[in-house]
Amino acid sequence: MSVSGKKEFDVKQILRLRWRWFSHPSQSSTGTGGCLQQEGYEHRGTPVQSRLKSHSRDRNGLKKNNSPIHHNNVLAPVPGPTPVPYRQIQTWQEQNLIQQLQVTEEAPKVDPEKNCSKEDTSKTAQESQMITEEHNEEARERLSISSCPSPMGVNHTGSDEYFHAANHAEQTFRKMENYLQQKQLCDVFLLAGDHKIPAHRLVLSAVSDYFAAMFTNDVREAKQEEIKMEGVDPDALKDLVRYAYTGILELKEDTIESLLAAACLLQLPPVIEVCCSFLMKQLHPSNCLGIRSFGDAQGCTELLQVAHVYTTEHFMEVIKNQEFLLLPASEIAKLLSSDDLNVPDEESIFKALMMWVRHDLQNRQRDLGMLLSYIRLPLLSPQLLADLENSPMFTDDLECQKLLMEAMKYHLLPERRSMMQSPRTKPRKSTVGSLYAVGGMDATKGTTTIEKYDLRTNSWVQIGTMNGRRLQFGVAVIDNKLYIVGGRDGLKTSNTVECFNPVTKAWTVMPPMSTHRHGLGVAMLEGPMYAVGGHDGWSYLNTVERWDPQARQWNYVASMATPRSTVGVAALNSKLYAVGGRDGSSCLKSMECFDPHTNKWSMCASMSKRRGGVGVATYNGFLYAVGGHDAPASNHCSRLSDCVERYDPKTDTWTTVAPLSVPRDAVGICPLGDRLYAVGGYDGHTYLDTVESYDAQNNEWTEEVPVNIGRAGACVVVVKLP
Repeated sequence: MSVSGKKEFDVKQILRLRWRWFSHPSQSSTGTGGCLQQEGYEHRGTPVQSRLKSHSRDRNGLKKNNSPIHHNNVLAPVPGPTPVPYRQIQTWQEQNLIQQLQVTEEAPKVDPEKNCSKEDTSKTAQESQMITEEHNEEARERLSISSCPSPMGVNHTGSDEYFHAANHAEQTFRKMENYLQQKQLCDVFLLAGDHKIPAHRLVLSAVSDYFAAMFTNDVREAKQEEIKMEGVDPDALKDLVRYAYTGILELKEDTIESLLAAACLLQLPPVIEVCCSFLMKQLHPSNCLGIRSFGDAQGCTELLQVAHVYTTEHFMEVIKNQEFLLLPASEIAKLLSSDDLNVPDEESIFKALMMWVRHDLQNRQRDLGMLLSYIRLPLLSPQLLADLENSPMFTDDLECQKLLMEAMKYHLLPERRSMMQSPRTKPRKSTVGSLYAVGGMDATKGTTTIEKYDLRTNSWVQIGTMNGRRLQFGVAVIDNKLYIVGGRDGLKTSNTVECFNPVTKAWTVMPPMSTHRHGLGVAMLEGPMYAVGGHDGWSYLNTVERWDPQARQWNYVASMATPRSTVGVAALNSKLYAVGGRDGSSCLKSMECFDPHTNKWSMCASMSKRRGGVGVATYNGFLYAVGGHDAPASNHCSRLSDCVERYDPKTDTWTTVAPLSVPRDAVGICPLGDRLYAVGGYDGHTYLDTVESYDAQNNEWTEEVPVNIGRAGACVVVVKLP
């Protein structure tokens, strides 16, 4: 066969030709010498080459339609040097045989112009056809895969074929399993307890990195026929060896831990993963602590994390089970230090600690001082702290007395709380409630959605929608319900009030205000809700209304000294503050406060910057004014602000603190936990979905999880559900 699919005479073919032409001369006509006329080629070489060349040409003529490949005297030399591919194809056996034929052949040369008889030509053609058929049959029996070009410079590409046996690996492993069951060809025995488990080193090494390292390195076990396995459950080891051959494993509650421990030792990632998944499905308040400890001991970080999250989520159920009471002090400390415990208040955690201590008071009393430091005692009620001071469990413990004194000072000196901040004054995430962002202007000219942010899950989710579009409205929280007050629908200013229940998702229509208002400020002060200033569609307002929850009606109180729309309103130290806003001619930097006991407004220190659309909130005993814009009423190219100022009511002064990361006009401001959150706003180009929080201790803003819909003018409040 040729290298490129072109049929070539090999050694066997040459021997057949020699046998036909030289051993049986009677088949050719007398006097012709079996010669064939050569056309188009120079007569060179020995008589045998002449015969072969002529015979090849006749064969091509007879069998032309049987093969797409042209045969052009592949053995006959052609004028000029032999082509390089041809020299590569000829093997030394072929060349040697041709040389021998040249030496031994004694037939005379034939005149190429002499005509042969028709009968000789017919016989020769028959012989050529027989030779071609024999050659084709032999070629079909042999597969030649090559890419070398043919001697005539024509490339013919052959096709490779690959065979893939279906289920080869499965059948092979099934055969190995049969050998294992019959204990044939086994070259190692694993000793665990009273079990002697046969196996094949190759199979174990292919499945387990542990055995691969043992059998492929220069260690003692690599040459031992019997290997003792320490610290492995015998039944679990037997199951895992069987798994190495079959890939099948039975998972049961009573054996899953021993199976996982053995899989961790033998380094079987698929088994570890499936065992951890099985245990995750079995998590329950009665066993989550045990699974958590087991995952930690085995180095299964994902199992540990999932069990820990389950424990913190169901903490109130976990503490009712025996596992909690049997925990060592170190594990109790880990739990109590977590910010993620899902509890209604800090007192629930304190009661859980006392229950654990009393379970073995004699031995656990000495750990009480250390564990009490993880309780946020300043956040407990003053009445409970007073009772603890006289309790025999605390009177003799100096560390406990120090902690109790710190908590009492926090309550006795509220004006100094900003200087008493510590990890024990930081509330746990579940005790601070959730942040609600309601409505606001968005790319669709006003969203009606309500989103809720949960500190524990660190995510925003949509929990409801308003009944219609409202812009520049106010929101307050009464009895864990959201009151949406005033605003405008794009055309008309409203005086309507609606109440949203976050639990039932139900809306209730409430009595309307006496005055239509948009751009108003709303805040709670000692029970009642106040609606301050705004715009009624015609003029800027300085009037103020108060909602009495008991009487369920609105009443006017004293008016402000200055009309204010897009005003920021917040309550601090039993007073109501109205900050900045617009009065129709310009943005304002003035501030005034209302005393409900005297029903009077009084002017306070002004901010350093004029601000309309300012976000205002109370945080850590201070009043914060965040973002906004500064421009005359006729100027639509507002100068947006990233400036943040803090007001101290004790000194009646404003201080500039760290600015926002971006300017935010109509930003929603609200404290949550130990941080102040800035939600959305407008930066001059986009309605922002970004959120950032302010840490007063470090005086820095941090980017938080964004809301789902960019919005400006959203009302942001905290709701703490029971």
